[in-house]
Amino acid sequence: MQIIKNIGLVLLIAGYIFAGINHFRHPGGYLKIMPPYLPYPQALNFLAGFFEVAFALLMIFPQTRHLAAWGIILMLMAFMPVHIYMIQNAPMKMGNLVVGPLMAWARVPLQALLIAWAWWYTK
Repeated sequence: MQIIKNIGLVLLIAGYIFAGINHFRHPGGYLKIMPPYLPYPQALNFLAGFFEVAFALLMIFPQTRHLAAWGIILMLMAFMPVHIYMIQNAPMKMGNLVVGPLMAWARVPLQALLIAWAWWYTK
């Protein structure tokens, strides 16, 4: 089981680093899915990218892993308004990708899985 947990950790770290950097490389896609009632969308997008990378890097070290895992959980919970907005406005075009209603709805249980994955490293 420890081997699976270690592989999961590497994948989690790589995934959040990639996702975080993507906020800086392609901000337009993220800005399109941000609910209009959220203030300062560009700043929120950059903060999301910063924290995704920061938490991923903190996951590398056993001393900071617990804190980083909880940070990821809170961050994923903070992202829920975006996913609800996507459901309400599907289909939405994000670059070359069209997010239809099914894909928008699938993001909600995916968030729960991502939260559970991060929670695995809180112990």
